[in-house]
Amino acid sequence: MTEGAIVSSYIPLFAILCPATASFLILLSSKRPNVRESWTIIAGILQFSLIASMIPTILNDEVIRCTFFPTMFKGIAFGFKVDAFGLIFALTASFLWILVSFYSVGYMRSLREHAQTRYYFCFAIAIFGAIGVALSANLLTMYIFFEILTVSTYPLVIHDQSKEAISAGHKYFAYLLTAGVFLLFAIMMTYYLTGTTDFTGGGIKALAELGPAYKLTLVILFFCFLLGFMKAAWMPFHSWLPTAMIAPTPVSALLHAVAVVKAGVFGIVRIVCYIYGVDLMTSLGLGLALACIAGFTMIVANLFAIAQDNLKRRLAYSTINQLSYIILGVALLSPKGIEGAMIHIPFHGFMKITLFLCAGAIMVVTGKKNISEMGGIGKKMPVTMLAFTITAFGMCGIPPACGFISKWFLCLGTLQAEEIIFLFVLLIASLLDVVYFFPIIHTAFFKRAEGGGEEETEVKEAPLFMLIPLSLTAIFSVLFFLDFILRLNIISMYFYKIVEVAVGNAIP
Repeated sequence: MTEGAIVSSYIPLFAILCPATASFLILLSSKRPNVRESWTIIAGILQFSLIASMIPTILNDEVIRCTFFPTMFKGIAFGFKVDAFGLIFALTASFLWILVSFYSVGYMRSLREHAQTRYYFCFAIAIFGAIGVALSANLLTMYIFFEILTVSTYPLVIHDQSKEAISAGHKYFAYLLTAGVFLLFAIMMTYYLTGTTDFTGGGIKALAELGPAYKLTLVILFFCFLLGFMKAAWMPFHSWLPTAMIAPTPVSALLHAVAVVKAGVFGIVRIVCYIYGVDLMTSLGLGLALACIAGFTMIVANLFAIAQDNLKRRLAYSTINQLSYIILGVALLSPKGIEGAMIHIPFHGFMKITLFLCAGAIMVVTGKKNISEMGGIGKKMPVTMLAFTITAFGMCGIPPACGFISKWFLCLGTLQAEEIIFLFVLLIASLLDVVYFFPIIHTAFFKRAEGGGEEETEVKEAPLFMLIPLSLTAIFSVLFFLDFILRLNIISMYFYKIVEVAVGNAIP
């Protein structure tokens, strides 16, 4: 299946401008907290509504394009193109922004955090960058929004302004700005070789036509792209992510579990399917190389996760592992593998954001950050820990959360690609997921609280502004699973059809 007819529309522009406009209104409302936070929530709802309004067009196998002006380079124009794959990422990030905006109100006010206006301003600009990445028409536009995303999240990483936070921010900047240099070089090389940087279903034809004579050049170019997408946190270029967990929990939840890192894996999928194409990747042997990098990252990240006592750092290494599930899926170059990769982007987003929101709720209510200190927390915060348990099961590929579905497709992808060794890698990685998630659940529900006093078992949940969002993300994780298994056709009538269109465009 190839991309359908082009439909011109300014809806992508309006959707992207929602958080940008909100960011300035947030600054103007700095001394009126209720108004300031209302702008964030209103912008989130409006943005998601605009993005969702494009679903019928995409399901009709059409592509929405919005071009502004040509650049000084012939064949490159700054603009947006909404295809099925970009829509999946945009829907995920914009919807979760709404929930995390509510959560942020409860979190920031409960802890009486400083610099809240700066926090909400940078958050809005970061979402502006993330949605810009999702809806970019070409590599140059994506690069601009990638750098906006990097710069806007730096103040969020160093929010505490402690020595540790400043050090983490420097490391964050060092990795991701270096990545930007590699990405820009790769974009320039792509333009030099093909005369275009547009995302094209099945890959850029001119790149595929270069043939064996340019094999070494194309291999080097591909690895430059990989280095450019360090946001995907593949090993050994991963250490910035656990270090950045010093940021406030809502930042860790949305930007480091959905927007920033998902922008990295989103970029890798774009390169594999929309710049190189499956056929060229196969002929160059790049699929196998990428799969090996992903497999290595999955196993080693899980081993690091097992050793972490700090809950957010354990979740950070889990994120590194889960991102590589997506990379492995697309590296298999099989329809089922690519489908599993695309599905895992939103499914992992809903599950991992729940886990981070739960970690933040525990910290706000009890002040505890380490797993060894969380004995009995399941009795004290039953709703929070039930949400954590359900989504932790999903991360391990166990029902009733949606992680089972995406991992099922990834396993089918290994069989379809006849790469049985990576099936074992998937199964071993999932087993290691159990090894580091189940002790958290055991500690919370079956170990006694320190001191064992009666007051320790008194139920005390986080404020509703925090509790409701984490409950909703957990519920959606279950609904995705039930809708698929029971064929309820509530979510699947849209979501899985969008995925089907995206896979069809990726492999014409």
